[in-house]
Amino acid sequence: MSASLKIDWASHEASKYACENWHYSGCLPTGKLVKVGVWEDGKYIGVVLFGRGASPHLGSKFNLNQTEVCELVRIALKKHKSTVSRIMAIAIKFLKKSNTGLRLIVSFADPNQGHHGGVYQANNWIYSGKSSETTEVFIGNKWRHMRGAFYQMTKDTPTRKVSGKHRYLMPLDKKMKDSIIKLSKPYPKRAKEQEL
Repeated sequence: MSASLKIDWASHEASKYACENWHYSGCLPTGKLVKVGVWEDGKYIGVVLFGRGASPHLGSKFNLNQTEVCELVRIALKKHKSTVSRIMAIAIKFLKKSNTGLRLIVSFADPNQGHHGGVYQANNWIYSGKSSETTEVFIGNKWRHMRGAFYQMTKDTPTRKVSGKHRYLMPLDKKMKDSIIKLSKPYPKRAKEQEL
């Protein structure tokens, strides 16, 4: 029997707790966030977070302004019965209802963390290839994106090049879908599947 799911706004504190305890990054992203909380059978199980993303030009390649595009920046959930794809789909409907001008959601799956984007594939997102490689810096016993840690760097700070992330697109209207479908590429396979 499927669990009952409730989606509603989450507080900053609840979102921070979910990210610090139930997401591999261990932190709440910076910047303005739309925080969608998830309750399963009456218990809080985490958040789906949407934001402006790391790049201020997220929508420019799709001819969209900043109010028409957002990034799905975190899915931070503790153990649950419902599928992540179901939780994500309901959270997106909730977001769309309260942000009527929104036309596109972008999200990234990090192959450096062993992610290939299976949850996006399950919900028929459009895969548009990998983002450019980036540089990470080692600060506070952790590898961080250079952009967020630039002011903490010294000339001795270790750095490394990191391959790009898988980029997925979720159009929220037919016109948007028609304009980006040409960017569609075959879905990447899970690392184990690639080895076969």
